[in-house]
Amino acid sequence: MDYCDMSAPALLAGYRNGDFSPVHVIADFLARIDRLDPLYKAFRIVDYEGAMQAAVASEQRWLACAPLSAFDGLPASLKDQWPLRGFSTRSGSVTTDPARLATEDAPAAQRLREGGAVFVGKTNLCEFSWNGVTRSTLSGESRNPWNADKNCGGSSGGAAIAAAARLSILNIGSDGAGSIRIPAAFCGVFGLKPTYGRVPAYPQGLLINCSHTGPLTKTVFEAALMMDAITHYDPREWLATGDPEPRYAADLDAGIAGWRIGYCRTLGGAQADPEVLQVVEEALKVFVEQGAIVTEVKDEFTDPRAAFEVIYESSLAASLDNFSPQQQAFLDPGLVRNAKRGARHSVQTLIRAFGAREEMGREMNLFHEKFDLLITPQLAVTAFDCGSDVPPGRGMREWLDWSPFTYMFNMTQQPAAAVPCGFDVNGLPVALQIVGPRHGDKRVLQAARAFEQIRPFALPFFPGEVSPITATP
Repeated sequence: MDYCDMSAPALLAGYRNGDFSPVHVIADFLARIDRLDPLYKAFRIVDYEGAMQAAVASEQRWLACAPLSAFDGLPASLKDQWPLRGFSTRSGSVTTDPARLATEDAPAAQRLREGGAVFVGKTNLCEFSWNGVTRSTLSGESRNPWNADKNCGGSSGGAAIAAAARLSILNIGSDGAGSIRIPAAFCGVFGLKPTYGRVPAYPQGLLINCSHTGPLTKTVFEAALMMDAITHYDPREWLATGDPEPRYAADLDAGIAGWRIGYCRTLGGAQADPEVLQVVEEALKVFVEQGAIVTEVKDEFTDPRAAFEVIYESSLAASLDNFSPQQQAFLDPGLVRNAKRGARHSVQTLIRAFGAREEMGREMNLFHEKFDLLITPQLAVTAFDCGSDVPPGRGMREWLDWSPFTYMFNMTQQPAAAVPCGFDVNGLPVALQIVGPRHGDKRVLQAARAFEQIRPFALPFFPGEVSPITATP
């Protein structure tokens, strides 16, 4: 029996019925990591001993009919941007200290661990989460499980690979400008950027008040299961809101009949490839079939690029101050280049950028007075070759050029999800983006679930496997 290809509900039913135990399942996942990860590089470190110890403890709880949660015994991973007790946090950089071990878990990891999730390891990212691809001075380049010659997106690329390749089930990523949704879209898995503060983050991410914490999973249900656990208040996050009544999994199948959905293909003037638009617009029919009222909306949204670049580059400039000139010589040159641009922004320019951000938030609040959800393409392109930050021959300068649909919703702090919706002619995943009003996370999940029930997400298969896998809704 291949436990790695089973859905979370099937695994939990097996635990409950005594058909198999977390020990069998975690051993299977660790063996799969050993087989696939040398090529795809999802993990910076794998905790073989700790994972098996946690699996034994979970087995005993299930035998006693006393699991800690609805996900007790499922494998989990944490992006190596945050602390996991007993391990170093390297953030994709050779400048970090491998001997400095964390004495506490990050809030989301703590919540999963308290529920009995089994952490199999920490996943790769680009250096300090600055880029849209997962390539770092520490771990090299992570690769797309659909085609190892293509990049997996970033910065939470390792988490997306872990979900798509079935190396872990409950994967925690972060998103300061698209870093959950970009790799989810490239790798063909579900990724949710929750409302800012709903999932507490500590320490703070690179982009102050823009960096969200959230799940990357192979199904919407698994993300909802995580959200039930990780949307709890934590005092370490200054702006944490939590959710006083997290019922994401229980309310997942409420449906979307009668919902008003606006579709915008050019958000703030963004341009997606014609093939991407074709796949996304074909997928919109599913929402209509489910009873939603889908209307193409005129693009009157503010272009967020100029304001976002000021905030993004200024944040990089501030972070560069933490490194000596000797250390800076070892940083990713792209990070340093953007940081130096940020150092040239004046205080007045930065304040104006924050003012523009406030206007965007107001604009989106007014939009959601008329529409329950907004749908856009998730990215302008599909995955391109490893070794580059941009698709070759397209005249693009940096990753922001091919991800124009992502960062606006970090500025406005809204929930937004990458939903796999098809493939291009080369068999690479295409995703649409579902955006909800602030604190409308449940609404986003319900809409994604309604789509998934009609169009289950396909997953890649690998040498020695019989056929492609479709994630069971």
